Amino acid sequence: MSGPLKIDRGIPSQLDRVPELARAHERAGYDGCWTGEINHDPFLPLTLAAEHTTTMELGTSIAVAFARSPMTVANLGWDLQAYSRGRFILGLGTQIQPHIEKRFGMPWSHPVRRMAEFIAALREIWSCWSTGERLDFQGEFYTHTLMTPMFTPEPSDFGTPKVFVAAVGTGMTQMCGAVADGLLVHAFTTRKYLEEVTEPALARGLQGSGRDRADFEVSSPVFVVTGRDEREMSAAAAAFRKQIAFYGSTPAYRRVLELHGWGELQPELRRLSLAGEWDAMAEVIDDEVLSAFAVVAPVDEVGAALARRCAGVIDRVLPGFAGETPESVIAAVLDEVRASRDD
Repeated sequence: MSGPLKIDRGIPSQLDRVPELARAHERAGYDGCWTGEINHDPFLPLTLAAEHTTTMELGTSIAVAFARSPMTVANLGWDLQAYSRGRFILGLGTQIQPHIEKRFGMPWSHPVRRMAEFIAALREIWSCWSTGERLDFQGEFYTHTLMTPMFTPEPSDFGTPKVFVAAVGTGMTQMCGAVADGLLVHAFTTRKYLEEVTEPALARGLQGSGRDRADFEVSSPVFVVTGRDEREMSAAAAAFRKQIAFYGSTPAYRRVLELHGWGELQPELRRLSLAGEWDAMAEVIDDEVLSAFAVVAPVDEVGAALARRCAGVIDRVLPGFAGETPESVIAAVLDEVRASRDD
C-alpha cells in the first residue's frame, strides 16, 4: 500500500462542464479526478481541469493505447504533466480486438506484449526528451528512431507522468506490476477477486522488477448502493443490478463470476442480452451477487463499509453512485470515508 486511502471522482468529458466541476471536486477535497474514453477524447478535459485546479491529481481511466502510437501519447503525457505542474497520471487500456480493428482501424495482436512494449517506448521517448540522448527504440510492434531538435518539446521541471494500466486477467496484471506505476481495476471486480487473483499476479510482476508494493498504486471504482430511505436504496440497487448484469454478460469477465461459483450466470446473461431482455438480466443479479460487486449500506454506514472494502487492497477509490444520488449524500459518504481512513 502506498499510504492513506485516496478518494477520487470522475469528471465529464463535455468541455463546457469541466471547469466548474473540477473546481468543485477540488473544493470538496477529492484527491484526484479521472476521465474515460467513451464518446469523447479523454485528454482535452484534463487540460481544462489542470487550468482550473491546483492540487488534485488528474488522470485518464482509460485512454485507449492501441488506438494511438507511443509518440502521440508521449506528447500528450509530456504536455499535460507540464501544464498540470506534475499532477497528471496517464492511464492506459487495451480495449478489445473488435474496437481496435473495426472502430479505430488499428492493428491488434498479443495485447500483453504489445502493452508492455508501448510503455517501454513511451519511457524511451521521454528519456530522449529529458536527457538529449539519441532515440533508438526498436521493438516487435513499435519503432521510434528519429527525433530532431525541431520536434523535441521544451524541458520540463515536473518529470514524466505516472503510467497506470487497466487489467483484469493475470497476464496483464503481472505485466502491469512489472512495468507500470499503478493498476486500474475494472468495475466488475470483487474484493475476493482482488485478494485471490489480482494481488498475487501483481506481486509476481513487482517481484520480477525488484519493486515493493509500496511503490505502486491500485486504483479501483466501487459501486455504492446507498440512500436516505428505502426508496433511494432500492433505486440505486436497481441501477447497479443492470450495470453488473451488463458486465456479467461479457465472456471475458466470466472468470470473476467463476471465482465465486457463479460461472453459470455468464451464459444466461449473455443469452438475455442477445435477446434484448435488459430488465430480465437485472433480475438475475440477486442480493448476494450485488453485495459482492457493490458496497450496500445506508448513508450513515456506507463510508465505513467502503473503507473496509478497500483496506489492504485498494490505494485509491472512485466511488460510483447511481445517477439520481444527491450531491449531499455523496458529500456525506466522502466525509464518512475520510473519518474511517483517519481512525
